[in-house]
Amino acid sequence: MSMAPVLICRPGPRAAALAEAMAARGFVVEHGEAMALEPLPEDAAQRAAWLDFDQFRRVVVVSPFAAECMAEAVDRYWPQLPVGIDYYAVGAATAATLHRELGVRVHLPPAGGGDTSEALLALGSLQRLDEQRVLLVAGEGGRPLLAETLAARGACLTRLAVYRRRLLEPAEPLRQRLTAGDYRALVVTSGEILEHLARWCSHTALHQPLIVSSTRLATLAGTLGFRRPVVASGATPAALADAVTKGDPEKADVDHDDLEKG
Repeated sequence: MSMAPVLICRPGPRAAALAEAMAARGFVVEHGEAMALEPLPEDAAQRAAWLDFDQFRRVVVVSPFAAECMAEAVDRYWPQLPVGIDYYAVGAATAATLHRELGVRVHLPPAGGGDTSEALLALGSLQRLDEQRVLLVAGEGGRPLLAETLAARGACLTRLAVYRRRLLEPAEPLRQRLTAGDYRALVVTSGEILEHLARWCSHTALHQPLIVSSTRLATLAGTLGFRRPVVASGATPAALADAVTKGDPEKADVDHDDLEKG
């Protein structure tokens, strides 16, 4: 195995677990800072949601960082967690954070569906939400699919932004890697980060393996000019590390003209 690194551009503390999974498979890893996650100061909308937390029938959380922000706030307002709330998470890492911080059972997308909003919305308990109060905890911006679909299914929806994403200009080492295409694979799990990094990717970089966590991101990658997307079976460290192995240029059995389904 050559010493060209796998570049991971996952923001926040989850990057460490991803790096460990890659290293466990024998890959050299470099972490590229492309985005910072910053908690938003509590405003009137947040305060109202936390005070009324016991009035929500369902709480949907989109990311581990959103789960951390929510757990910190709920702990301040509710020393004893209200009962009768069903919790939902888009991915396993978010569910694990909710369970660790709040001790709650969490509904996840059906097995094999991937860690996506579409997969979560396939759950039977989210099909009819007639007048149920639903809290959606997320970051600023992001995809509107969850909010729009839950509202269309009858939910009395409160969408609460608890953090912001701030894009960072790549530091010189990462910029040089992207300019030269000098890496084994690039791992990206955010469309916003992918669009951001594409500005620095050379023709060579666009022909290197790109590991993404959904077919939606693979489609976006194609529009940005990436020629070798590999779709992981999810956004977990293990799934992404497995996809790096599948997309490895030294693997003779990989057909890079097709999207790997993971």
